[in-house]
Amino acid sequence: MANLADDYGTDVEIYIKALTTTIHADTPTGAPAQLHDLLEHLGLERHEYPADTPIYIWHTVPEHLDAGEQKRLASRAIPVLLLAGYEVNCTPEVFDESAYRQAVQDLRTRAGRPAVRQQAPIGSASPAAPARRTP
Repeated sequence: MANLADDYGTDVEIYIKALTTTIHADTPTGAPAQLHDLLEHLGLERHEYPADTPIYIWHTVPEHLDAGEQKRLASRAIPVLLLAGYEVNCTPEVFDESAYRQAVQDLRTRAGRPAVRQQAPIGSASPAAPARRTP
């Protein structure tokens, strides 16, 4: 089995498997469990071979989704993976720019929400520090 993440030295390679319509997300051999868990949290399905003691682990976009939604799901996962510090490569035939941009905007909106601040105690010398915003 070919593993494109191993071949290209990335953390995640997103592509359409040759001779199929299945969108794969390969991770390198020995990838941390947190990466696999994050991919599952983002909606991708984990596969392992062999099943009893996996040597090879990969993820796919659920096949019950239509082709457009599969590409959108894969593209929406990219900003989250990048923000988590992973190196990601996605082939152009999978990448949906509008879904990617919306995911980036959603992340910025979530990061930009001011945190709930506690009131400074009465008689305090200084008010509570303002919440920091990340651009």
